[in-house]
Amino acid sequence: MDIDKPETTTSLSHGALKSGRFSGREEFTQLVRDSLATAAHEGWPEIILSDATFEDWPLRERLVAESLQAWAKPGRHMVILAARYDEVVRRHPRFVQWRITWGHLLDCRVGRGGAIADFPSAIWSRAWFLHRLDPLDCVGVCGNDRGRQISLKQTLEQRIRESSVGFASTTVGL
Repeated sequence: MDIDKPETTTSLSHGALKSGRFSGREEFTQLVRDSLATAAHEGWPEIILSDATFEDWPLRERLVAESLQAWAKPGRHMVILAARYDEVVRRHPRFVQWRITWGHLLDCRVGRGGAIADFPSAIWSRAWFLHRLDPLDCVGVCGNDRGRQISLKQTLEQRIRESSVGFASTTVGL
């Protein structure tokens, strides 16, 4: 996909997920909502969510929680990769509760090293991807272009290999 080409949409059964460039916080937030709703409707078996802190993702919203709940079924798997999870716990209580319930489908990882600004902000699945190239201004690309999709998956897999387990679904105390 050429970043300078006009945007198009993909023909997915739940409606069209955007393909092409996106810009701005509102558009990014809507793309996250739409992608998780589509993942639930189409039954995406594998999803990777990656962001340094997830602080500006709409994970606290009821509709997002409902999409995640509808997606969560046996045989599905989600990897969540963050530099840290303190903002997730503080800002996204619905997501934290969902994570507790469905922890057996999730692999939550903490990335190591590198600057927070260089941490990948992305959604990856076999069907579609979103990659925020500039998280500060919420500028990026999304779609189902295989070349970009493979490149993003390789980047995320490398970060996952370098990460450790984090964001426990339960806390054990005395």
